[in-house]
Amino acid sequence: MKTFLVSRTDAIGDVVLTLPVCGQLKRLFPGCRVVLIGRTYTQAVAESCPQVDGFINVDELLKKPPSAQIELLKAEGATAILHVFPNKAVARLAQQADIPVRIGTRNRWFHWLTCNRLVALSRRHSPLHEAQLNLRLLGPLAASTDDLPLAEVATLSKLQPTELLGGFFQQLLQNRKAGQLNIILHPSSRGSAREWGLDHFGTLAQLLHEAGHRVFITGTAADGEMLRPWLTAHAAALTADLTGQLSLPQLLAFIHAADGLVAASTGPLHLAAALGRHALGIYPPLRPTDPGRWAPLGPHTEYLVFDRPNCTDCRAQPAACTCIRAIQPAQVLARISGWQPLASPAS
Repeated sequence: MKTFLVSRTDAIGDVVLTLPVCGQLKRLFPGCRVVLIGRTYTQAVAESCPQVDGFINVDELLKKPPSAQIELLKAEGATAILHVFPNKAVARLAQQADIPVRIGTRNRWFHWLTCNRLVALSRRHSPLHEAQLNLRLLGPLAASTDDLPLAEVATLSKLQPTELLGGFFQQLLQNRKAGQLNIILHPSSRGSAREWGLDHFGTLAQLLHEAGHRVFITGTAADGEMLRPWLTAHAAALTADLTGQLSLPQLLAFIHAADGLVAASTGPLHLAAALGRHALGIYPPLRPTDPGRWAPLGPHTEYLVFDRPNCTDCRAQPAACTCIRAIQPAQVLARISGWQPLASPAS
């Protein structure tokens, strides 16, 4: 049995868009074992993916003595490691552990010292989607390096919650009326994406409420504190404020039990897509943050982007991006109005 290590030690959305690499490894090497190396806060994502067989918590790994770090990697008996996200410490450790095939990109100097398979890969100016770019790291292992179409990439991975939805949260979603949708709004990206604006999210919440749908707000505890005045102002339109109340496994279960989610290009948007929920992303036309690079992938995904070739006027002031704010709440409502309720554990 071959074992492959896939290192992606950054954010949730990035990890979700790396999971097709795990799925493609399973397709290319039937019966293989795939182990994801990631951060503490992404462990629940790895554990929810059927294409991932194990997880190495890099935060815990790097706390160990150097010799113990090497022995832990050696114990995996890995055939190869793919450094999807460049991490100098992990690259050096993989070399010290004598993993036979160590794959990295050519544009990181430390990969020249630690990897023995180098892939020419430039992300910033590529027209490819992030998931397609990640799959290019498989080039040294696969006979064909042709880029897969996004529709096929989206079938290579999925998420399935590992926890049952708790009674309180399940009750929030139950007993909906015919045609009524349970919609999650995730208004804060915490700086990971261009912001659509709280005023737009507030208007959308009101429009959804008036249309008879139920609206749930998600985010971290810090988001909840930041959003407190906004949450108070829009309380009448909200079914529940869930900021700070859900662990990541619980968030996965809640998204899976709801109908859909609206957000900018954030981790929860990509979670909803991989869970098979409706996922509507709101994007600027500015490369490399546009949907061409970061659109959600899944059976019920879509996005809105302002029709302008490039958001050059906003490049110098991303916090005041007029292009993403040009997308109106009524446009988002029109897209959601075409959604059908999805079967879920809470139905």
